[in-house]
Amino acid sequence: MENLKLRLLSNFVIVFLLLAFGWWSILLYTKNKDAFIAKSNYLQIVMAAKGKVANSAEFEKTVEFQELEDSYKRQEWMILGEALFFIISLVIGIYIINRGYNREMIAAQERRNFLLSITHELKSPISSIRLVLETFLKRDLEKNQINQLSGTALEETERLTTLVEDLLLAAKMENHYQPVLESVDVVYLIEGLVEKLRTKFPNVDFSFTHNGLIPNIMADKTGITSITINLLENAVKYSPAPAVIDIQASRNGQLLELEFADQGFGVTEKEKKKIFRKFYRTGSEDTRSTKGTGLGLYIVKEIVEAHQGTITIEDNQPRGSIFKIKLPLVMKNKQIS
Repeated sequence: MENLKLRLLSNFVIVFLLLAFGWWSILLYTKNKDAFIAKSNYLQIVMAAKGKVANSAEFEKTVEFQELEDSYKRQEWMILGEALFFIISLVIGIYIINRGYNREMIAAQERRNFLLSITHELKSPISSIRLVLETFLKRDLEKNQINQLSGTALEETERLTTLVEDLLLAAKMENHYQPVLESVDVVYLIEGLVEKLRTKFPNVDFSFTHNGLIPNIMADKTGITSITINLLENAVKYSPAPAVIDIQASRNGQLLELEFADQGFGVTEKEKKKIFRKFYRTGSEDTRSTKGTGLGLYIVKEIVEAHQGTITIEDNQPRGSIFKIKLPLVMKNKQIS
């Protein structure tokens, strides 16, 4: 409400300035014209009294009148130029102010969404772990019950660990993240991660294909792992059951191309420009059902760009999205193994 009042006051001041300057410009233009007419009439009377001119036609041909008229026209153009410059400057200023205001409002909303989501993401696993520990203290359990509850606690602990790692990695991105390069067998790495996710999500159909011509690349193994995990878990999160996710890897010249395709809800054209922003998540945090902090795709983009690569998103058919990543086999001043 306070922002709305400030916005209305700013708009009122801007409109007032435009109207006031428009009025003063018209008034100045009119006064300049009146001054020219008065000076012209006075000069004509003086020259007629001296016998230099007999009528207005002769007066308008004199050097004195031409100089007076040239001076008037210069002043007229100066008034119009100043008015035009002021209006353009004001319009540019309004545009810059509005752009900054909109950016601040978006950033504030995204920070709010982040705080709401991070609170939920922290509270949920902590509550689960606490419940498990309280159950251990208050009840005598059989071995299978202990194993089941311990497994739940470990899953929630892993969820917390992943969250903390994402937060630390996002903070590192702001301080000019630099990948620690080593020789990475991308195919072997992705195959291992896919197998791990098959265990974690038994109802999801993962498939991974490659053309068998992919050499090791110099890359940050932790970074490539984070890219793969974030994109695959994101695909699972936004895909209705039964989820089908396809991963493809291929070599195209001096590029490694990775594709992560799902048949989920897809991404609108408007949101394709926003989803890689820090803290951005689709929808409202108050009504959103999916878990997350809005850091995953931001981290992915930063890691890809740190490897001198690119990431784009396209529509899948008949539905869903395809994230396409292109990484150089040879980074600047680096060689593949």
